[in-house]
Amino acid sequence: MARGGAVLRRRLLGAASGAVLAALVAGSLLASGPARADDLDDKAAALQEQANQVQSSLEFVDSSLAKAAADLTLFQGQLPGAQQALADAQTRVGAAAAEAEALAARVDLAQQNKDKITAAIEADKKKAADAKKVIGQIAAQTYKSGGVPTNLGLLLGSSGGSDLARTMDMADSAMRSQKATLDKLSAQNATNINSQARLAAVEAEIADLKAKADAALAAEQAARDEAAAKKAAVDKLIADAAALNAELTARKPEIEAKLAAVESERNNVAGQIAERQRQEREAAEKAAREAAAAAGNGSNYVPPAPGNPSAFGLRHPFAANIPITSGFGWRAVPEGTMDFNGTGYYLHSGIDFGAPCGTPIYAPADGTVVLAGQTNVVTGGGNVLWISHGVVQGNALMTVYYHNSSVIVSAGQRVQSGQLVGYSGNTGNSTGCHAHFETWLNGSPVDPLTVLGG
Repeated sequence: MARGGAVLRRRLLGAASGAVLAALVAGSLLASGPARADDLDDKAAALQEQANQVQSSLEFVDSSLAKAAADLTLFQGQLPGAQQALADAQTRVGAAAAEAEALAARVDLAQQNKDKITAAIEADKKKAADAKKVIGQIAAQTYKSGGVPTNLGLLLGSSGGSDLARTMDMADSAMRSQKATLDKLSAQNATNINSQARLAAVEAEIADLKAKADAALAAEQAARDEAAAKKAAVDKLIADAAALNAELTARKPEIEAKLAAVESERNNVAGQIAERQRQEREAAEKAAREAAAAAGNGSNYVPPAPGNPSAFGLRHPFAANIPITSGFGWRAVPEGTMDFNGTGYYLHSGIDFGAPCGTPIYAPADGTVVLAGQTNVVTGGGNVLWISHGVVQGNALMTVYYHNSSVIVSAGQRVQSGQLVGYSGNTGNSTGCHAHFETWLNGSPVDPLTVLGG
């Protein structure tokens, strides 16, 4: 039994040394400091949003490069949490190994106690046998000497005082010796019973401790397996991030050239939209002047200040509440990712909705279709849709949709608010099903959420 405890200790010592080595490896990965484990879930959504922003910054450049850049952001953002998870797993390995080691030591101690009790029982059995032998010798000697006379024999058959006295002395001595030996045997029997009870209790304790030790070893192995998986996850994140970083670094000149081309193209698009909206506003103002002149107020006419864009009554382009995966506006390049345009920030001129492919798109207000379907106006935009909503209270508004799976209206067609105009998709330089939605007000892109109504 003692040998079993020693085997347990050897296994645990080997496990502990492995845990120390793994802990040292984990420690070397935590140079940036551990993240709080309870913060990881809260940070996951923010990290995904950051990756979405990186991807949207390259949305019209190259879908594979956009995904690589987004993945790099995710890998680098997930690394601190993965390192903390590894450190926590290594802590559990240490605790489990310590528990198993302590139980192995207790098994050894209980086994030693059992061995002592077993040895004592064997010694006590010998003492009891010796006592029984002495009692037998006393009985035999008494029998050989004629035995102890009864009271009747003493009264009727005594041949003299001296014989009587000697007989009484012999009887007394024999009785005392026999009584002492019987008392010793009785005490020894009681000791034996107590020792047997202690032995049973120790054996039960050993069985319980061994079961606990086996469970502790299983828990230690499970913790070790978990730590190994966490270590593999950390190693994979590091390797994947390094590979993506190398790929993007090698292709940086290509990406920068594509970004420049896209930027030039988008500037051209912005110019086209701005010019169209300028003309629309001028036409609206001219019509207002002519109406004022017809009413006899032409000489005193003063164009009113532009009103609130909410006057368009722009409604959500989807029937359901589709989540936004990337918002509008200027954003700093996330730490650890590449600044391909060299400015440290980029503009996402619309919002991306996480719409599954084939999600119906509805006209958000009355308007006229300007562009529809595959065009070369925006390379990488796939099936595009531009709807001009005209001029309301001095404001010109256009809504723009990219990456649609299909567009079911045509350029020049009038559409009504709520009319089905197309379906979201994954066309052009897109890394997955979504809807890119822009709102242009008076020649400039604005946050759609500031003009969208219900």
